[in-house]
Formats: sequence, C-alpha cells, structure tokens
Amino acid sequence: MNEPRPARRLFLRAGAATGAALTVGGLTAPAAPALSADGAAAPAAAAAPGGFPDYKYVRTLLTPSQLKYNPTGEIIFPCIRGTAGRLANPLGRYYLYYGPHDAPGGICLAYGDSLEGPFTEYPNNPIVSNNWQPHYKVSHVASAHVMWIEASKEMWMYFHGENTTTRLARSKDGINFTYDKVVLSTSMLPSGTTETSYARVFPHELPSRGAHFVMLFMLNNTSNHRDIHWGWSADGRNWTFDQQPLVRHTDVGAVNVGGPHLLHRDNSTYVVYNKDKASGGDMMITELGNDFSKRTHLGVFYNSRSAAPENGRAAAPSFGTDGGVPYMIYEAGERLAGSIAMARG
Repeated sequence: MNEPRPARRLFLRAGAATGAALTVGGLTAPAAPALSADGAAAPAAAAAPGGFPDYKYVRTLLTPSQLKYNPTGEIIFPCIRGTAGRLANPLGRYYLYYGPHDAPGGICLAYGDSLEGPFTEYPNNPIVSNNWQPHYKVSHVASAHVMWIEASKEMWMYFHGENTTTRLARSKDGINFTYDKVVLSTSMLPSGTTETSYARVFPHELPSRGAHFVMLFMLNNTSNHRDIHWGWSADGRNWTFDQQPLVRHTDVGAVNVGGPHLLHRDNSTYVVYNKDKASGGDMMITELGNDFSKRTHLGVFYNSRSAAPENGRAAAPSFGTDGGVPYMIYEAGERLAGSIAMARG
C-alpha cells in the first residue's frame, strides 16, 4: 500500500506502558511511566523535544536479503518486547516482531539477548499468515504491535490485513497465537474512510472516558491525505473512536503523517509520528497532555539522515533500555525498500 510508514516510540514495561495502572479482566497491574523493554527505568539524559534522549544511528539489525522468509524483498514495522519475567523458556531476552507488508505479508519474529543485536530469525516464520481459517483470508497481514498484558499473562498482538481492518490475537508464549477478533475497521470511522491501519495500543488512564487503553492509528480517506486518529477502551478489545483527527497532516506541513506512537514523560503524554519522505521523512512529536486536551506541536523528534541506511526516511521506532542505555529499533530507508536499524541514546 502507499501510506507512509509509521514512526513509533515506547518505553516498555509489561509490553508497553504509559499511565498509572491498567485493568484487564478485573485485575490491576501497575504500569509506571517511562520504563524500558527490560523493566528498567529510562535514563534521564535528554536532548530531543519533550525531554527525550537524542538517538544516533549505530547499525542495521535485519536486512531482507539476509532472511530466510523473504517473499517480497522488504520488511517493515519493528516491535521490540522484553521476555524476562513474562514468558517461560523464551528463545531470548528480547523478541523482535517485524515482517513484509506487500502480499502475502506475514508477521515474523526474531530473537536476541541484547538490544545491540544480533537477532536470530525464527525458523518457522511467519508466525501469523494472511490465511487463518476460519477467521480470514486476505491479500496480506502486516504491522504487528505486541503488548504484554500482565493480568492475563499474555502477549496481545494487533495487526492489519487488509488495510481496512485491524485484528487482535493473543499468546502465552509470544510465538503461538490464538485469534480473538476485529478491533478496528473503516466502517467505524466517518464516511469516505478508505484505510485504518498501523494501529498501536497502549495502557493509558482516561478516567473521564472510563478507559484504561488508547489506540492510535493512521487514517486515509478519499482526499488521499493521511492523518492520525485515536480511540479508547476499558479492556483493549472493545473500542470507541473519535471521529475527528488527533493530528492532521496540515498541522505539520506534510502530505501524509502516520505511524503514531504514544509516549509518557515528566507527567505528560506525547504522540510521535512520521512525515512522508517527500515532506521530510522525519519523526515528529506533539504534546497531548495526560487527558489528550493539548495539541502542542514540538517539532522534530528524530531527524532522518540522508546517508544509508536511512536515505532521508526514519520510521516505526520501538524503544527500550538495556543495561541503563536507551535504544531505538526502527525502520530505516524508503518505504518498502528499507531495513530494521538500531540507534542509541
């Protein structure tokens, strides 16, 4: 598809976390702000807007030509998750979800013991395919966003396929998933909506809406300009969606914006997202406030480099700390012609 690739940022605890507490199935699990993939507190060093670290490219972690499962010569959308204290007998300390976008797509897994790499490709990729009977048969599946749910001791995976539909699957081991349901589709948004994809879900408390989770996603319509939209949920499965954009492409002078990712730092909440390459290819940041009442555009969060592998485009970041060092795992390069890279803060 032709939408811009997302930008994303997450300090992880229990798979994702912003806000004070998340409730699932009647149980409550603490979720501290600004925590890492391995559960450590994020470092205080900061240079980017909002007080976030200034990340610098270090190396490439995954390249399509080096992968056994490589049906289309492209991969997108990394999502890094810590396994320690969550999964029994994991393959490594970190699971890295990714995959090709174009048909047939497929949700893939790599694993490693350090955010520096190396990561080893899981031999039986894809772990989720475009044909999952009796639930669906589509041209492609892509963009796995995986979140640890402490209350049920499960990994929840949100992924799209087709571009009109986002689905949820659940797993006890992060590899073998059970299908749950459709959680987002174009039919849930205003008339004329043509795409609702690249959804990411985060624990976040919105007491006025009775919500413990928020979803951020990219929406396209008949104008063919992509904006960021959002919704909220009490349980992560059943959703209410705002019918107006959270961030419009015109807000930051872009043709398209996409790939929103929620952050929490210093008692405020932010969304990070990317511009299309023609509009700069950078990751941008907007302050929302904890109640989502603000729209303060703070500028560039991460400036894409003209040199390889970024070639003027950086997107879809996933974040964590390892040994007290902050890392960003992200998509580097032109859409459908890039690799998965690592930057250090």
